[in-house]
Amino acid sequence: MKYISRTMEEKLISMIDNYQVIMITGPRQVGKSTLLNFISRKIGKKINKVTLDNLILRNQAQEDPELFLRTYETPLIIDEFQRAPELLSYIKMIVDNDNEKITFGEKEHTETLYFLTESQIFETMEEISESLAGRVGILDLYGLSEREIEKKESNLFIPNIDNIRKREKTEYKSTIELYKKIYMGSYPELYTTNKDIEQYYSDYFRTFIEKDIRKSINIKDENKFIKFVSSLAARTGQEFIASSIAREIGVDDKTANSWLSTLKNTGIIFLLQPYMNNSVGRAIKREKIYFTDTGLACYLAGYVDHVTLEKSAYSGAIFETYVVNEIIKSFTNQGKDARKHLYYYRDNNQKEIDLLINYNNVIYPIEIKKSANPGKDAIKNFDVANNFEPEKGNGIVLCMAKDIIAYDDDNYMVPIEYI
Repeated sequence: MKYISRTMEEKLISMIDNYQVIMITGPRQVGKSTLLNFISRKIGKKINKVTLDNLILRNQAQEDPELFLRTYETPLIIDEFQRAPELLSYIKMIVDNDNEKITFGEKEHTETLYFLTESQIFETMEEISESLAGRVGILDLYGLSEREIEKKESNLFIPNIDNIRKREKTEYKSTIELYKKIYMGSYPELYTTNKDIEQYYSDYFRTFIEKDIRKSINIKDENKFIKFVSSLAARTGQEFIASSIAREIGVDDKTANSWLSTLKNTGIIFLLQPYMNNSVGRAIKREKIYFTDTGLACYLAGYVDHVTLEKSAYSGAIFETYVVNEIIKSFTNQGKDARKHLYYYRDNNQKEIDLLINYNNVIYPIEIKKSANPGKDAIKNFDVANNFEPEKGNGIVLCMAKDIIAYDDDNYMVPIEYI
């Protein structure tokens, strides 16, 4: 398989030897290990590697973590680290000992000792952050962005119109070409092999159930869980209402919420938070669901080709999911936590804004429309942001237009190729 360069490479290289532990989280098969293997070659540094998908190695790590860590020289990649959380306390001891050597002059500077990858953000994540505070750098990796696929310059997407005008555009795509891309999804293997898309996602989901689900949560009825995930895929871009989906598949609300949390922790979905502050009194408090890969969402929702997808009632929701994912990746690929910057808004008066980007204490309202010429109704709720505490920036409507067009001095149509 040919390696596709990742935007995160630069950020990752800047972290090496500034943190003793670097952790890369993200869904299965997005290229976490491949990225680390490439970086090892790029910087000319030998980095040893073990994977805890290997049952024998996993048992060793779980039963005698101290011996396991002494067996391998650092720097060391530990792939699928979440399978042996027993290693954490011993890594902490090794890091503490390393710090003592630096403090007392026995060692000149910090070195990265461990690179941890995980496809499931397990319960000890908070413990990792606390016990290795200041010593662990955490990055979130998702599938390929459109800019990575096209080898275009990639930086943070901030909706300030002056910044947008300076961005290099990705290639213009017709509607059917765009939906072919949406249907294909963003997993690197689909861009470096000739695998059948439907078969790939069938195998992917089976592996996901076997490795990330069956052993991590108690599923009494696996068919109901599969139905839950499929029903959730059909709701991508919508608010999560536990009672509605629980009733549909025949489980209680507690189970639905637990399964939702599992999908979030395995990187399958991103939960967009509602915008809340002291100046917002009537806002809806439910989260919005976005699948982090449009191809997987299409497969689970039952679509078998991009032509049917584009003509379906699902086309608007999956278009919005694609756009939101591209924006999420623009943040995570720069090492930023998208959850601290991205929100949506809806209140009891049914006023809604698809997306809010809060950056540098300026909030930008965004609507997302599958249209080449969305009318002025698209910006009708942007004035709600005047009541928010941060300064309000210009508003944009991300759409299928070919050029940037001004609605007025503060609001613009922006082609999705600028993301």
